[in-house]
Amino acid sequence: MDKAAEQIHKQLHESQAKYTYFLLAAAASGIAFAVQRTTGRQIHWSMLLLGLAVLSWAISFFAGCRNRQYFHSTLIANFNLILVENGEHPDFSPNTQIVAAVTEAINNAAKHNSTIGNKWALRQFRLLILGAVFFIAWHITEMCIK
Repeated sequence: MDKAAEQIHKQLHESQAKYTYFLLAAAASGIAFAVQRTTGRQIHWSMLLLGLAVLSWAISFFAGCRNRQYFHSTLIANFNLILVENGEHPDFSPNTQIVAAVTEAINNAAKHNSTIGNKWALRQFRLLILGAVFFIAWHITEMCIK
Protein backbone atom coordinates (compact mmCIF):
# COMPACT_ATOMS: atom_id res chain seq x y z
CA MET A 1 0.00 0.00 0.00
CA ASP A 2 1.18 3.48 -0.72
CA LYS A 3 1.34 6.13 2.00
CA ALA A 4 -2.02 7.74 1.12
CA ALA A 5 -3.84 4.40 1.24
CA GLU A 6 -2.14 3.53 4.53
CA GLN A 7 -3.20 6.87 6.01
CA ILE A 8 -6.81 6.43 4.88
CA HIS A 9 -6.84 2.87 6.25
CA LYS A 10 -5.49 4.10 9.59
CA GLN A 11 -8.09 6.89 9.79
CA LEU A 12 -10.86 4.45 8.91
CA HIS A 13 -9.74 2.07 11.64
CA GLU A 14 -9.57 4.86 14.21
CA SER A 15 -13.00 6.23 13.30
CA GLN A 16 -14.57 2.76 13.45
CA ALA A 17 -13.04 2.14 16.87
CA LYS A 18 -14.21 5.52 18.18
CA TYR A 19 -17.71 4.87 16.87
CA THR A 20 -17.85 1.46 18.56
CA TYR A 21 -16.59 2.90 21.84
CA PHE A 22 -19.12 5.74 21.57
CA LEU A 23 -21.93 3.19 21.23
CA LEU A 24 -20.52 1.23 24.19
CA ALA A 25 -20.53 4.40 26.29
CA ALA A 26 -24.07 5.25 25.18
CA ALA A 27 -25.35 1.80 26.17
CA ALA A 28 -23.62 1.95 29.55
CA SER A 29 -24.97 5.47 30.12
CA GLY A 30 -28.48 4.31 29.29
CA ILE A 31 -28.24 1.55 31.86
CA ALA A 32 -26.86 3.92 34.50
CA PHE A 33 -29.59 6.48 33.79
CA ALA A 34 -32.31 3.83 34.09
CA VAL A 35 -30.89 2.71 37.44
CA GLN A 36 -30.71 6.32 38.62
CA ARG A 37 -34.30 7.02 37.56
CA THR A 38 -35.65 4.02 39.45
CA THR A 39 -33.57 4.12 42.63
CA GLY A 40 -35.85 4.05 45.65
CA ARG A 41 -38.97 3.24 43.63
CA GLN A 42 -41.17 0.19 43.99
CA ILE A 43 -41.49 -2.21 41.09
CA HIS A 44 -44.48 -1.49 38.87
CA TRP A 45 -45.76 -3.24 35.75
CA SER A 46 -44.77 -0.22 33.65
CA MET A 47 -41.14 -0.92 34.49
CA LEU A 48 -41.29 -3.91 32.18
CA LEU A 49 -40.60 -1.52 29.29
CA LEU A 50 -37.67 -0.05 31.19
CA GLY A 51 -36.39 -3.56 31.88
CA LEU A 52 -36.53 -4.30 28.15
CA ALA A 53 -34.60 -1.09 27.50
CA VAL A 54 -31.91 -2.08 29.99
CA LEU A 55 -31.74 -5.59 28.53
CA SER A 56 -31.38 -4.16 25.02
CA TRP A 57 -28.61 -1.83 26.15
CA ALA A 58 -26.84 -4.65 28.01
CA ILE A 59 -26.90 -6.88 24.94
CA SER A 60 -25.80 -3.91 22.82
CA PHE A 61 -22.83 -3.48 25.14
CA PHE A 62 -22.02 -7.18 24.85
CA ALA A 63 -22.29 -6.98 21.05
CA GLY A 64 -19.88 -4.04 21.00
CA CYS A 65 -17.37 -6.00 23.06
CA ARG A 66 -17.69 -8.98 20.72
CA ASN A 67 -17.19 -6.66 17.75
CA ARG A 68 -13.93 -5.43 19.24
CA GLN A 69 -12.80 -9.02 19.95
CA TYR A 70 -13.41 -10.11 16.36
CA PHE A 71 -11.79 -6.95 15.04
CA HIS A 72 -8.67 -7.62 17.10
CA SER A 73 -8.63 -11.23 15.88
CA THR A 74 -8.73 -9.91 12.32
CA LEU A 75 -5.79 -7.60 13.04
CA ILE A 76 -3.79 -10.48 14.50
CA ALA A 77 -4.57 -12.60 11.43
CA ASN A 78 -3.47 -9.78 9.12
CA PHE A 79 -0.26 -9.30 11.10
CA ASN A 80 0.50 -13.03 10.86
CA LEU A 81 -0.27 -12.91 7.14
CA ILE A 82 2.37 -10.21 6.65
CA LEU A 83 4.90 -12.27 8.60
CA VAL A 84 4.16 -15.40 6.55
CA GLU A 85 4.30 -13.56 3.22
CA ASN A 86 7.64 -11.98 4.19
CA GLY A 87 9.02 -15.36 5.32
CA GLU A 88 9.44 -14.03 8.88
CA HIS A 89 6.83 -16.08 10.77
CA PRO A 90 8.60 -18.23 13.39
CA ASP A 91 6.27 -21.22 12.88
CA PHE A 92 6.47 -21.50 9.07
CA SER A 93 9.38 -21.85 6.72
CA PRO A 94 9.50 -19.61 3.66
CA ASN A 95 8.64 -22.61 1.42
CA THR A 96 6.41 -21.41 -1.44
CA GLN A 97 3.83 -24.17 -1.07
CA ILE A 98 3.58 -23.70 2.68
CA VAL A 99 3.33 -19.93 2.31
CA ALA A 100 0.51 -20.30 -0.24
CA ALA A 101 -1.46 -22.71 1.96
CA VAL A 102 -0.95 -20.70 5.16
CA THR A 103 -1.75 -17.44 3.36
CA GLU A 104 -5.05 -18.85 2.12
CA ALA A 105 -5.94 -20.18 5.59
CA ILE A 106 -5.12 -16.87 7.26
CA ASN A 107 -7.07 -14.90 4.63
CA ASN A 108 -10.10 -17.13 5.21
CA ALA A 109 -9.83 -16.69 8.98
CA ALA A 110 -9.51 -12.90 8.64
CA LYS A 111 -12.54 -12.73 6.32
CA HIS A 112 -14.55 -14.92 8.70
CA ASN A 113 -13.59 -12.78 11.72
CA SER A 114 -14.38 -9.59 9.83
CA THR A 115 -17.80 -10.86 8.72
CA ILE A 116 -18.78 -11.91 12.23
CA GLY A 117 -17.37 -8.71 13.74
CA ASN A 118 -19.50 -6.67 11.33
CA LYS A 119 -22.60 -8.63 12.34
CA TRP A 120 -21.89 -7.85 16.00
CA ALA A 121 -21.46 -4.17 15.11
CA LEU A 122 -24.85 -4.11 13.41
CA ARG A 123 -26.45 -5.81 16.42
CA GLN A 124 -24.79 -3.30 18.72
CA PHE A 125 -26.33 -0.34 16.90
CA ARG A 126 -29.78 -1.88 16.45
CA LEU A 127 -30.04 -2.93 20.10
CA LEU A 128 -28.94 0.52 21.27
CA ILE A 129 -31.76 2.07 19.23
CA LEU A 130 -34.23 -0.57 20.42
CA GLY A 131 -33.30 0.25 24.01
CA ALA A 132 -33.98 3.92 23.35
CA VAL A 133 -37.39 3.05 21.89
CA PHE A 134 -38.26 0.97 24.96
CA PHE A 135 -37.04 3.76 27.24
CA ILE A 136 -39.20 6.35 25.50
CA ALA A 137 -42.19 3.98 25.61
CA TRP A 138 -41.58 3.53 29.36
CA HIS A 139 -41.33 7.29 29.85
CA ILE A 140 -44.60 7.90 27.98
CA THR A 141 -46.27 5.15 29.99
CA GLU A 142 -45.06 6.75 33.22
CA MET A 143 -46.46 10.12 32.12
CA CYS A 144 -49.85 8.55 31.32
CA ILE A 145 -50.02 6.74 34.67
CA LYS A 146 -49.37 9.87 36.74
